[in-house]
Amino acid sequence: MTDDPTTPATPGGDGVEQPAPPPDPMKGFRGVCSAMFILEAIVVLLALLVVAKDDDITTTQGWLVGLIALALVLSCALVARRWLHWVVIALHALLIACGWFLPALAVVGILFALVWAWMFWARNDVRKRMEEGRLTSQQ
Repeated sequence: MTDDPTTPATPGGDGVEQPAPPPDPMKGFRGVCSAMFILEAIVVLLALLVVAKDDDITTTQGWLVGLIALALVLSCALVARRWLHWVVIALHALLIACGWFLPALAVVGILFALVWAWMFWARNDVRKRMEEGRLTSQQ
């Protein structure tokens, strides 16, 4: 057994217990990305309800919003890919471009694009700190 109660030990092949590997901060980032995609899909669908209260929504606009929300939910499967930032850029460009049909979508697209930009900045900061060994889990 190890003396440190916070680090669980796993038995090795020779019967000697090995310390558990350090936590992966990027695993937490992937969870946050998935949660952000789901939250954004909900907000996009709720924007349709707000717009429907003031204006008449056509079937085409309803399908457009539904397909965008579906694309956001399906994007959760891509959070572990290296090219995730390109998916995020493409989805938000689509949301902002859909502002021609529903201006509320452009507003949602701009707000969430800013949130994603901050998240990617924070991820890069964590990566830089990992390389320098300055994360709390590396102490």
